[in-house]
Amino acid sequence: MSDDDHVYLSLAEEHGDDTRWAFGTGFTDPLHGVDTALPPGLDARELTALCLALADDALVSAQRLAEWCTRAPELEEEVALANIGLDLLGQARLLYARAGQAEGEGRDEDALAYFRDPADFRNVTLAELPNGDFAHCVVKLLLFSSWRLSQSQQLTGHLDPVLAAVARKGVSELTYHRDHAAQWVVRLGDGTEESARRMRAALAELWPYRAELYAAAPETRGEVESVLAQVLTAARLDAPADSPAQPGGGRDGQHSEHLTALLTELQSVARADPEATW
Repeated sequence: MSDDDHVYLSLAEEHGDDTRWAFGTGFTDPLHGVDTALPPGLDARELTALCLALADDALVSAQRLAEWCTRAPELEEEVALANIGLDLLGQARLLYARAGQAEGEGRDEDALAYFRDPADFRNVTLAELPNGDFAHCVVKLLLFSSWRLSQSQQLTGHLDPVLAAVARKGVSELTYHRDHAAQWVVRLGDGTEESARRMRAALAELWPYRAELYAAAPETRGEVESVLAQVLTAARLDAPADSPAQPGGGRDGQHSEHLTALLTELQSVARADPEATW
């Protein structure tokens, strides 16, 4: 086989750490020994906004992945998607906690996750889109994880030691997420006529949402485009042409109609009894 057939292996080898599963239930505390005091000179409002946006991306993506439970094409894949969702949920928890600390208004991770309305969320639109078929799932995961991995790599050098620590832990997890998605894109794109057709349809629908990702984190564009080109070449798929009108305004609170339904389900138990403790 050609090197392209193993593109996902070469992508994963860029990061030697094989830590893959369950950030939220993980075995080590990523903040152990980290000074959680806000560094002098750091703008607390900017840190709060950044942590909220990153947390919203992760939480909403995790909720969409949870919807694959009992619906994935095979049991092994159901477990894999659930664990990827757990990784993202764990990242969201730490980021919400840090946002609450930086904000200084007494809101904890639960308040930020469960008691904000859709217009207050700052996740990118890609994260909130309905799942569609399995081809849509893996294309969305490839786009999102490639972008979030590149962003996390940049954030490992952030002035805030907590955000930097969360990013460092996230890099190893997101490397696996990207690897897993790339394997499926190659398998389906270079598979049967029907699987290739579905992959082309998923790419056509989701490809335009890259523009919003790059608007939110311009420094990621070069790396992400290079990764996507490698994977699509191995999958024998062509990248769709970019359209002049690009969708998405999630960072400004301008969401699709899908986010309201997602948050209604996600937040229903907490809002039914706001004073409950667990």
